Amino acid sequence: MKPGFLILAAALMSALTACGSKRVAVKNDTIPPTAHQNVGTQDSTLQKLAFVQKVTDNQVYATNIVGKMNFKIEMGDKDISVPGALRMRKDKVIRLQLFIPLLGSEVGRLEFTPSYVLVVDRLHKQYVKADYNELDFLRNNGLSFYSLQALFWNQLMLPGTEKLSHSDLRKFDADLSASGDNVPLVLRNGNLTFNWTALKESGRITEAVVNYDSKAHGRSTLDWHYSDFRAVGVKMFPANQVFSFSSMVNNKLQKATVYIEMNDVKTDSNWEEQSTISDKYKQVDAKDVLGKFLTM
Repeated sequence: MKPGFLILAAALMSALTACGSKRVAVKNDTIPPTAHQNVGTQDSTLQKLAFVQKVTDNQVYATNIVGKMNFKIEMGDKDISVPGALRMRKDKVIRLQLFIPLLGSEVGRLEFTPSYVLVVDRLHKQYVKADYNELDFLRNNGLSFYSLQALFWNQLMLPGTEKLSHSDLRKFDADLSASGDNVPLVLRNGNLTFNWTALKESGRITEAVVNYDSKAHGRSTLDWHYSDFRAVGVKMFPANQVFSFSSMVNNKLQKATVYIEMNDVKTDSNWEEQSTISDKYKQVDAKDVLGKFLTM
């Protein structure tokens, strides 16, 4: 069971490269045309903004998203499936729990908060609790809690920000002329390029692709797919999320695919926001443990 848990942590913590948004209101008259824009250009700009607004309006209003899940990871010759649970509280925590099949006991926990990352190995009574800045490969790739939150909550994002502002929406380019039922959206930010695919009619995000180009490590790619949307209030949330990544780690190409299939999507709030670690658990140095994760 330990290899599976370590592979999970390696996959999630090394692959989720930089990539929160909140519902924002954009009115067509908030962005005045410049003197050099013709009527056609003005209309096109406003139509793109309207579509980006439609996409952001799809995010759920709920503060909590929880549910039991089936978790699977494919990495190299490893293929591991275990039951689990996903618990998220907006702007507070993202928690993945893995259980021993049939017995139901928790074997591992991976938790992201705005200030730290927590990895708990229940079987061997050890844990890692580290600031994002303590984890070099996370910091260097620009990973933040709010980036992860946007991915898990099926939202647009802008690196370095917690919420999307009015002016931020102008940074997204939507190709409304694309054929078919989908509209591509693009955002470029330094070495990062984000590509989303949203349904033309509803504006619902079905895929997010993040490419990070590094002179030292080459290109890292994260491809996140969403499906099986369930009603959460008046909005829809994807019960199935599949994300694949490829990245150079220690001069080796690492590839993995993670499957999260939620059995139910609820908004229960009766659960502890912060994990409590027993005094019997041993805290392990972040760099040492991550080195083991990445070499498995």
